[in-house]
Amino acid sequence: MSENAYVQGTSFVWLTMGAAVFILLPIIAAIIWKIRKKERFSTILVGAAIFLLFALIIEKPIQNVLAFPSAMGLSEHAVSRFLNENPVLLALTAGLFPGIFEETGRFFAFKTILKKRRNRETSISYGIGHGGFEVVLILGITYIQYIAYAVMINSGTFGAVTDMALSQAPEQAENIEAIVNMLVSFSFAEFADDFAVRIFAVLFHIGASILVFYASNDKKRFFLYPLAIILHTAFDFIFALNIFGVISIPSPALECLAAVFGLSVFLCAYILLYKKDIRKVS
Repeated sequence: MSENAYVQGTSFVWLTMGAAVFILLPIIAAIIWKIRKKERFSTILVGAAIFLLFALIIEKPIQNVLAFPSAMGLSEHAVSRFLNENPVLLALTAGLFPGIFEETGRFFAFKTILKKRRNRETSISYGIGHGGFEVVLILGITYIQYIAYAVMINSGTFGAVTDMALSQAPEQAENIEAIVNMLVSFSFAEFADDFAVRIFAVLFHIGASILVFYASNDKKRFFLYPLAIILHTAFDFIFALNIFGVISIPSPALECLAAVFGLSVFLCAYILLYKKDIRKVS
């Protein structure tokens, strides 16, 4: 890491704004939806809790053990070496695990905890909880960490901390250098990129929640559950291909792709299922 690295005041402004937006906006959106639709806030909380349970507590450790054992402090094994030597399969794994676990979490919630809440608003309430909590964890908390790192960089203490970390995991040197470079040059563009991609990711989650809600309430529509898994896998697979270097998609093109995919899933689910549901069920 460069000893001369310094995070400018404008970067702190955008980092602080990002942390505030990505934590407060999902909460505000949930409150507005609850008030306007007179929905039970507990449904939103169920969405958040199921995401936490199925995506972070169950899925992520299994995925890491299979593909990224070093992240768990474990040694590489035959499966992880095979996947890391085949980045397309690695990207598929990175997409398939969230697809299976998150959509199964939705299905589980609608068939058990929320089985008596059959009004159509339940599907969107769950999606707001699921997608909103993901925003808070993935971006809100991350931006707070970035602010802490930036303060450490400017105070000259970041190097000592990273030296200790690198003594345990020297392979993280490139990642640490990338974080420093990103923070030093952080601007509105990076904040806007994160905001745009995450907005459409939330729309996707709401759309997927609508699909799985109707799959769980109508045997004839059960196919919507595996369809949600396929769509979710495809969404994450494309981004994983870019992350693992299989393809190189410029940031603006990636944002457009997220917009088209997320908005398409949401609008199709909303128009074809949600809007056509005229039942009055409490």
